[in-house]
Amino acid sequence: MSDTVEEVTRAQLRHGLRIATMLVATAIVFGLGLSNLLRYLDVYPSPLTQLAAIAALGAVLAGEATLLVRGRSWGRLRGPAIALVLGASALSYVTLPDGRTSTGVDWIFGAANWVGVVVLLDRPLRAAVSFLLAHELTALLHLLLLDDPSRAGLARFATGSVTVFGFPLCVAVVAAVIRSLSVAAAASRGEIERVRVAEAVAAESHGRRQRRLAALSATTIPLLEGLADGSLRPEDPVVQRRCAIEAARMRRLFAEADTVADPLLHELRHCIDVADRKGVVVELDTRGTWPEPPVEVRRDLTEAVLIVLATTVSRARVTVMGSADLVSVSVVADCGEVSVPSPATPGVQVEALHNDDTVWMEARWQPIRQRTSRSPW
Repeated sequence: MSDTVEEVTRAQLRHGLRIATMLVATAIVFGLGLSNLLRYLDVYPSPLTQLAAIAALGAVLAGEATLLVRGRSWGRLRGPAIALVLGASALSYVTLPDGRTSTGVDWIFGAANWVGVVVLLDRPLRAAVSFLLAHELTALLHLLLLDDPSRAGLARFATGSVTVFGFPLCVAVVAAVIRSLSVAAAASRGEIERVRVAEAVAAESHGRRQRRLAALSATTIPLLEGLADGSLRPEDPVVQRRCAIEAARMRRLFAEADTVADPLLHELRHCIDVADRKGVVVELDTRGTWPEPPVEVRRDLTEAVLIVLATTVSRARVTVMGSADLVSVSVVADCGEVSVPSPATPGVQVEALHNDDTVWMEARWQPIRQRTSRSPW
């Protein structure tokens, strides 16, 4: 929220500076510049040329006002606008009386500079400096080539250039500082967001590791401790069966972190791989499509397969059937009697049938869907 407020504040500052600069330029062009033009109108060899020059500057200011109202910038029109300002400056100097450079008659010397800065205010500082130098060079060339380059004339030009070049440059520097602050603030905000995302990812990864450790602590860790202290013997068939079950659980746990199209089948294949390594022939059959179950539901659905495959002797068949309202995972295998796991997730049911050495076990899950009752009226 604070970043948004800061960005809005900077945008308001830029917009306010743009309005203020346009108002200053308008006051100089149509206040001081137009009054001097009308006062010395009969002095100019071609008064219409001078009027055309000030009209060109007025057109640029009118364009800036229109863009401000619409909340837009000059864009592709910026180049033609600057060319129009410099053309008006050159046009005015062509018909300027001799010996009048940097005087009251030379009204455009202190007017065109502001209009150009108005157009270039949202551009890099070098653009405004280049324009001001071009404007100064136009006046200097007129003084040296078409006027009398006397010491007094050069001194007058140098003195006038302090304000003609310096004041608009100060405004351009302020605009550049505001832009640089905006860029720095945006970069800082992006870095803060990257740090926040990295912290969130690290926290989520740590949470997943904690949950995995909690899932293993109930069964796997006691088994490893028993093997380590000698209370459990590796040659015991019961211990071997427990080890096979825990190995499949660990493989399933690691598979839960993978990003795949169908997590349920992905985790089932990892459970089946443990039986494959023992030489058991396992067939996997899938029918239908189903929604992606949550990770807790997938653990309950795969637990039945995992337990049966851990004691399978030679062959097993795993079938996954699903629809939008039901997901079923069943296994048929030639194994002895096994205990039926108790699902930890509501909505999951497990059934088992035993026939001599053959066991059929099925885990079903029905997604809970909210039904909205509608009035028949």
